[in-house]
Amino acid sequence: MKEIYLKQISALLGLKVWQVENCADMFADGDTIPFISRYRKEKTGGLDDASVAEVKHWVDVYDEMEKRKSTVLKTIDEAGALTEVLKAKIENCVSATELEDIYLPWRPKRRTRATVARELGLEPLADLLWNNRTRDPKASAKAFVKGAQALNGKQGAEDINAALSGARDIIAERLSEAAVIRQNLRSIFRARRLEAKATKAAKDNPDAAKYRHYFDFRMPLDKIPSHNLLAVLRAEKEGFLSISLDTDAEKCGNKIYYDFCQAQGYPSAAVAEQIKEAVADSFKRLLEPSISGEVIREAKERADIESIKVFGENLRQLLLQAPVGQKRTMAVDPGFRNGCKIACLDEQGGLLYHTIIFPHPPQNEKVKALVAVQQMLEKYRIQAVAIGNGTASRETEEFMRKVQLPDGCKIWSVSEDGASIYSASEIAREEFPDEDVTVRGAVSIGRRLMDPLSELVKIDPKNLGIGQYQHDVDQALLKEKLDNTVESCVNSVGVNLNTASPYLLAYVSGIGPVLAENIVNWRRDNGAFGSRSDLLKVPRLGPKAFEQCAGFLRIRGAKNPLDASAVHPESYHVVDEMAASLGVEAEELVGNAELIGRIKAEDFVCGDVGLPTVNDILKELAKPGLDPREQATEFEFASDIHEIEDLRTGMELPGIVTNITAFGAFVDIGLHENGLIHVSQMGPRGTNPAKVVRLHQHIRVRVLSVDPDRRRISLSLL
Repeated sequence: MKEIYLKQISALLGLKVWQVENCADMFADGDTIPFISRYRKEKTGGLDDASVAEVKHWVDVYDEMEKRKSTVLKTIDEAGALTEVLKAKIENCVSATELEDIYLPWRPKRRTRATVARELGLEPLADLLWNNRTRDPKASAKAFVKGAQALNGKQGAEDINAALSGARDIIAERLSEAAVIRQNLRSIFRARRLEAKATKAAKDNPDAAKYRHYFDFRMPLDKIPSHNLLAVLRAEKEGFLSISLDTDAEKCGNKIYYDFCQAQGYPSAAVAEQIKEAVADSFKRLLEPSISGEVIREAKERADIESIKVFGENLRQLLLQAPVGQKRTMAVDPGFRNGCKIACLDEQGGLLYHTIIFPHPPQNEKVKALVAVQQMLEKYRIQAVAIGNGTASRETEEFMRKVQLPDGCKIWSVSEDGASIYSASEIAREEFPDEDVTVRGAVSIGRRLMDPLSELVKIDPKNLGIGQYQHDVDQALLKEKLDNTVESCVNSVGVNLNTASPYLLAYVSGIGPVLAENIVNWRRDNGAFGSRSDLLKVPRLGPKAFEQCAGFLRIRGAKNPLDASAVHPESYHVVDEMAASLGVEAEELVGNAELIGRIKAEDFVCGDVGLPTVNDILKELAKPGLDPREQATEFEFASDIHEIEDLRTGMELPGIVTNITAFGAFVDIGLHENGLIHVSQMGPRGTNPAKVVRLHQHIRVRVLSVDPDRRRISLSLL
């Protein structure tokens, strides 16, 4: 990668140039973000996966910019306008906006008023005005009227006024393509107010009601919170708002004229009149719409990044929520009229039995349902009960607490978000070809309790009910962030090579969907993997893929206990050397705090094995294969709250955080409606809600206000 890009990325991210350069080199060599952040700390200076992902993003951005520069240089060269100075300016450019400004005069465009004027032969007249080489524009314009001698075969204008009008069109376009003018206007526009007003379509339209806060809205563009801007832009897209920037045409016109004079010199009074008229036209017709659109898109890009950041952090917390573990589980998808779907699962999440019970109105078969549930609990030796948190969830939980639960069996509330999407997906059809969507949905709820990460990777994160405005932001950037987040979570936890589904394996560093299927097929045909080295027997899994994935795959009960740890096979020799220094076998080190405490990390630093790697090895030997996720904890809603009408101001209630946004956190307090803890209730101005609470955290809240008509609940954090 070129040095100009390395320095720019370094400045953007606050990193050393060598850190960026090493990362870029490793990306070019096919190394993944999890592998680099976990096993190449010496080369990155200890960058975490989020930082390495940021570097990767900008490396990709500048790779694309380099391709764009090739197109720009080729087009300008073909136009015969490429000079060494211009070429150097383009090659040294690190801003996409600056590059496009440079390219603008040569970029292919539709037929414009300036194009028509040039076709009439009026460009020389425009040059006279532009370069201040005439003191009498009207006299000069006579030579460009039809029939004049100076037209060189061109048609010319109808009269003097038409000739001057055409010349002004050319000048207006030149002004609109001048990089300095565009840059200065951007600076002015970025500080202007964005104004939004309701359209006729918004009047009496119930779909527009949620935007009424913005029906007469104005705020400086650079001060609008991300969620407010995305809401305004969504309302505009839906036709409920019209938006504009409060630009000052007179002030901007004066600035454009000043910039022109700085570049071309101050013209005579008569020429100045023509130039100022061209300036006014250029601003109104060309510059104002173009620059307004640009700076609003810039603001949206910033809002997108903020929103995507919130979404990514929510997704990380969701994927890393505490698993209950391998327990025989009864999964309940609650409902009223259509009954509660029940699926009984074994320790690995395999479906043992499913049925439907009707403990609620209108059927009210409560006694029959109690008997059926009690029999299932005993027959399938159930150890945990997972209840979806949708319709009839509270009623179903109360019903389940009336049965005699086995010793140690607990009831858990599980988010249903995305379960219906999964149940109708191709993945679900492959897993359960003979079952309908209701059974698949119940199974998904149970598996989410056992191991949220393994189950949630099967669902598009956008369908998991987290984040804000995820369908309005840059979808490519959102996908990049979410893919990185899922990959990071999967690899930080580690994957059991002998039990993982292909959907989970696909997110392991260096594997992907094709190799994941090959691994599962090999496992089916040959039995369980006995060692990590067996991976090299999998079709198409070569040395590079093995290098990238091996450290993140676990083999429980392997002959070599290191195969169940995060120690990479490339470092097994270091463990052997450590063991030899103590006169013991390598396997004796695993989990032996006393032996590990006698090892001096500095003694094993050699060649590519630096101190960070040695320290990681020692940490892993102390607690091999440790799951970084917390232990699951049981939760109960307030028993006397069932409807929004039951709430009173000042009540203190238990709740579960269901979503975190830039403006606050939504909390499930056991009702159909979630309450909102506004950011203003979380601390001083500027507090980041994600720093105060985390997704699915169990908290206590106080009711601040209740609006039954609008179904809104305001809460504060205790």
